[in-house]
Amino acid sequence: MIGRTSLLIDDLISLVSSWAARAGLLLLLTQLTLLGGCASLSDLGGGHFTDLFSSDDEAVIDEAEIAALEALPKLESLWQVKLGESKTAVFAPVYENGALYAAAENGRLVKLDPATGREIWRVDTDHQLSGGVGVGDGMILLGTYKGEVLAFDESGNSLWQARVTSEILSPPQADSGIVVVRTGDGRLFGLDAADGKRVWIYQGATPPLTVRSFAGVLISRGAIFAGFPGGKLIALNLLNGNVGWEVTVAEPHGVTELERMTDISSLPVMDRNEVCAVAYHGKVACFEITTGNQIWAKDTSSNAGLIMDGSYVYISEERGAVIAYDKSSGVLAWKRDKLGSRKLSAPMIARGMRLVIGDDSGHVLLLNRQDGSLVARSPTDDSAIQARPEYLPDGFVVQTRKGGLYAFAL
Repeated sequence: MIGRTSLLIDDLISLVSSWAARAGLLLLLTQLTLLGGCASLSDLGGGHFTDLFSSDDEAVIDEAEIAALEALPKLESLWQVKLGESKTAVFAPVYENGALYAAAENGRLVKLDPATGREIWRVDTDHQLSGGVGVGDGMILLGTYKGEVLAFDESGNSLWQARVTSEILSPPQADSGIVVVRTGDGRLFGLDAADGKRVWIYQGATPPLTVRSFAGVLISRGAIFAGFPGGKLIALNLLNGNVGWEVTVAEPHGVTELERMTDISSLPVMDRNEVCAVAYHGKVACFEITTGNQIWAKDTSSNAGLIMDGSYVYISEERGAVIAYDKSSGVLAWKRDKLGSRKLSAPMIARGMRLVIGDDSGHVLLLNRQDGSLVARSPTDDSAIQARPEYLPDGFVVQTRKGGLYAFAL
């Protein structure tokens, strides 16, 4: 394999103005697959892949929809901080041990007071960052385009650096003395949290064409849960990387590699008994944690992600709708569209029966978890919010493509 070829979706869309252009695009993709071995389609929006063969992808948001959204109440702003623009990577702040940590592509890592946004310390890593921020075992973890893992303590002191096989597009995570790193070439690495030395490696099968994913891994109860291309959800032992079970969330279907893309490009979610994941061009499905037996599955498509509470599984669908399924049965509870956007972030569970979502125009939306009704909407800096909003004791915070951190009260 010569290497993964990353195609910018904005460039490709310009080719698709007629059916002839679409046929030419398929030929181009075929050639890239032959030359590069594995091709990855992405846009500057952090892994959102647009279905080029759907006629309504470029549908215009009507004026009545925008007017209704603009009439909604605004959220109370707590503070704003400018950190640094991210051109291709997706970053999300993380709240840990009473502090907020955030990073940007320019190599900057900061620790902030979550109540005021005041900077406690700053580290300029001298690296171009591509993944972060991850936490665990008292460490703050970052990844770079060169496959470097950077570990710091909670005072900003460098602990160690390690190198893996390719770019790191998601936050590394640590638990029980193991740092888990996901790389752009489809591997998972288990590193010793003390010094960064390799403990184990997992390599999954990779289809010829995949969505460029910024999803990391979920660690819980001594296990790692991760979604992969081809609709696979895998549970591994944290300490040795051995596979506990592997299940299929969605089977690839169709003739072309484009049609057969069923990647799980977002984080799975779990509670005490079940783990759920959603695939692009596929399904959402929930499984028993211990056995991997399927509980229920429904047809849907998302590369943004999902979240779960005691009653429902909430999904940000690929065409700008939010949908809720009953957690135990998979019965549809409600669906909310007309949110003013075609691309949403993964949802966040907030107190007061609220659901928080960001969109590609930089707006934050607050929905009622019971029925999906809109509660509030607030702007940021007009650039995309691609990562899930992050919890704060007094509300939540989002990070935009332009590098703005915006904290809101609930």
